[in-house]
Amino acid sequence: MTVGANLVNLSTRITSIKTFHIMRNIKNIFIHCTATPQSATPESITEGFRKRGWKRPGYHYLIEPDGRVRQLLDITQASNGVQGHNANAINIAYIGGVAKDGKATDNRTVEQKAAIVHLLLQLREAFPTAHIMGHRDIWSQTDSRKWKKQCPCFNASREYKYI
Repeated sequence: MTVGANLVNLSTRITSIKTFHIMRNIKNIFIHCTATPQSATPESITEGFRKRGWKRPGYHYLIEPDGRVRQLLDITQASNGVQGHNANAINIAYIGGVAKDGKATDNRTVEQKAAIVHLLLQLREAFPTAHIMGHRDIWSQTDSRKWKKQCPCFNASREYKYI
């Protein structure tokens, strides 16, 4: 399935959820990296959640290096993306965020960048007042000394402010 077709299916699902008013009060849309090499698989990432003892995944959507969007959890349910903020958030992650030397890095592919933008545009339609931000932005958008982690390894608030 192509990225475009995959996103059309997600758009239909997001719109129908909003239409039936069975939604949580979404205040934030958080962007994450998986803090794994880009060679990680959706299966290995979801297995990592299970090993932590989580009943639900950390993200609603997972963006693969080729731009495929995987929905891991229905957005009517809270995921485990940002402690203390999950009840009112949708969490999106791209596979990656770690360089070959193990350091945090923005290694999104062109396809991942495009898929994230398309997904955010669809979510913005359904949740026009939600704030789009990176996981690290809950601590500070500008002061890296306050970040508990680098995730998503780029300034998501600035990059997506036009959405």
